[in-house]
Amino acid sequence: MKKNRWLQRVTGLLLITLALIATVSAAAVGTTEDPLVSLSYLQKTFLGQVMADVEAMLTQRDEVLTAALDEKIAAAAENQKETPEGITNRTFTVVTMSKGQTLMGEIGCEIMLRVGTASCVSSSKPGLIDQTDASILNHGEALVKNHLYMMTIEDRGVEATAGTVKLLVRGTYTLQ
Repeated sequence: MKKNRWLQRVTGLLLITLALIATVSAAAVGTTEDPLVSLSYLQKTFLGQVMADVEAMLTQRDEVLTAALDEKIAAAAENQKETPEGITNRTFTVVTMSKGQTLMGEIGCEIMLRVGTASCVSSSKPGLIDQTDASILNHGEALVKNHLYMMTIEDRGVEATAGTVKLLVRGTYTLQ
């Protein structure tokens, strides 16, 4: 009789152990709502899907940005007209010049030196009107950065005296 109890105890313990193992393995497999994910799945499948999704989002963003840029370019092209006298801008446009190059403006043309150095070009006095401090700039005098200048007489301009000069220009002008 003692042997049977020992056999029953081992059998019961074995059944309990098997039940626990089955429960743990069922929980480890996961469900459709909460699956167990392996490292190989993440590296081989999931990463590829994520990269494809990111690539699609970047392509979509580039298309949107390109469309917006095209609209801005069209607006700028409408704002900048080529005339027999030169280029006319209704708003300020960045003009890049090299050393020795001259920008000649029509009456009413406005310029602002942003990068580099430049000097006034005029055949007589006054040269350029400095609208920032209400002074006059004559031939050969250097422009001050971030000052707004206006050409009030014909044959007035600006000569680049640095390797690269950037001006904001509004009005009709020619580059020589």
